[in-house]
Amino acid sequence: MSLKKIRVTSGVDQLDKLLDELYIGDNVVWHDDAGSLAAVFCLNFIQVSQAQNKPLIYASFDRSPRNLIEKLGPLANNRELIILDCFTYGKGAGSEVFLKFYDRKKPEWPCQVVKVDDPRQMNQVMDALYGIHGTLEGDVRFVFESLTGMQELWGGEQHILNFYSHSCPRLYELNTIAYWIIEKRAHSQRLRAQINQIAQVAIDLSVKRGKTYLTILKAEKRNLDTLNRAFSYWRKDLKISFDSEKRSTGQFDLGIRLKKFRTKRGLSQTELAKLVGVTPSTISQVESDLIYPSLPALLKIAEVLAVDINSFFQESAGVKNRVVFPSGESVDMKFPDLPQDSIQGSLLTPVDFEAKVEPHLIEIQPKMTLPSHFFIHKGEEIGYLLSGKLQLTLGKTDYTVSARDVIYLTNEMPSQWKNPGPEPARLLWFKIK
Repeated sequence: MSLKKIRVTSGVDQLDKLLDELYIGDNVVWHDDAGSLAAVFCLNFIQVSQAQNKPLIYASFDRSPRNLIEKLGPLANNRELIILDCFTYGKGAGSEVFLKFYDRKKPEWPCQVVKVDDPRQMNQVMDALYGIHGTLEGDVRFVFESLTGMQELWGGEQHILNFYSHSCPRLYELNTIAYWIIEKRAHSQRLRAQINQIAQVAIDLSVKRGKTYLTILKAEKRNLDTLNRAFSYWRKDLKISFDSEKRSTGQFDLGIRLKKFRTKRGLSQTELAKLVGVTPSTISQVESDLIYPSLPALLKIAEVLAVDINSFFQESAGVKNRVVFPSGESVDMKFPDLPQDSIQGSLLTPVDFEAKVEPHLIEIQPKMTLPSHFFIHKGEEIGYLLSGKLQLTLGKTDYTVSARDVIYLTNEMPSQWKNPGPEPARLLWFKIK
């Protein structure tokens, strides 16, 4: 029996396109040429994990807890974040300067900080790591900063290889996603090759002539045409942009628009491919602007997604300037991460209509519990309960919602929805871009 691979976003849209997204079970190794390039990708990964209410363990060997919390900024303001402090009694040598961090009776941040008393003992780190994991539910996310810091603490490449070769398969079996950072120039080519062999995904980040480049060295169980190709990118705050995006943001941006329309309908690449009659690899390559579909395939894609074929190439002025959208133009949506018999929904405006607010009608069936939120969305959301009754869990707080109540979400998404009543609960829901 084959297990279905669950796709997860990295938080960086263009990286998802180049990589065909992440899968639950992936160990992702970031080979950092400058020692600071992987940070922004980790921050985006943390941000999207928090938007999904997924617990994340951040094992820090290189930074004190105070320094790490300052680096994370608002991302440290989250109950689902657990910092595993391998620094204070590691590189920090138990100094009073770092121990003062733990003197406060009431911390100023909601994240948890767990101190490892003797991080120079590999077994203590592993016991702490998996002890914490055992208390958490669902697919847990990890960030290890860094393999280089581990080597400086434990001495010798063989020690970190032992730790990594033991942990990587175990994390895979535990249905996690882990980011591992390694400073490329601090290690031998032999070690890097051995680590890549065990990892599911390996990515190289480098600087050449003042420009930063990302190269996918390995991506297991993906048929990619992007392997071993250097893609230039730049960052501004948490936003990461690629030159390949810049070239495709003009009139002929078929791949970007196809992915946008597909995700609006809640369809996976595999589901769309099945409906169109092509392979999932074809859809992936079209969305990555690596190939163009045949005209019959493009016509079928437009039909399945309920859009005008011209919308793949340029914004339709006819749709943009409309005022009234008849009810017959709404389109059914799928919620691939939720039980199929528990929720139905529709997008109330055409898929190719671009606006700052995206309206949906959502119906949650009686006595049903949803284990996560409807959408993965970084912006604000507003809901109005038309009928029925709902309960939602936000952080550690449960809320009851009655008919005609309004729900307003900012950057934290519900971890559970429940309809306790005998009738369907109907929601008018708005995503704000």
